[in-house]
Amino acid sequence: MEKNIEDVRKAFSEDRFATENGAVIDEIGEGYAKCSMKLTSRHKNAMGGVMGGVYFTLADFAFAVASNWKRMRTVSISTNIAFLGAAKGELLTAEAHCVKDGRTTCYYRIDVMDETGKIAAAVTITGCHVA
Repeated sequence: MEKNIEDVRKAFSEDRFATENGAVIDEIGEGYAKCSMKLTSRHKNAMGGVMGGVYFTLADFAFAVASNWKRMRTVSISTNIAFLGAAKGELLTAEAHCVKDGRTTCYYRIDVMDETGKIAAAVTITGCHVA
């Protein structure tokens, strides 16, 4: 059965940490997901910038959606994040792209962009297929 985006959104509503912090699924595709998060004061650090965990959470959520929207079977085993600059605006977007999907592991690249389209964080995630 082919899943539509509403089915995927419903399934991932159980990913409560991400969704209760504002992460939403915007697009899905083969080895791909685009997710976004509207920034509020709760996402800021003591210096007024976006907390690093916000970038990480959104990237991890986009990876989870991209690698599992057809079938829940993949977990993250390693993540690398590079913070490239302070986010501008009130919206973050993360686009996850599958680089390699093997028999037991996969590798994704996730770009976290601010409202101006500038990459604020570059993330790579290695996942393991567990089911």
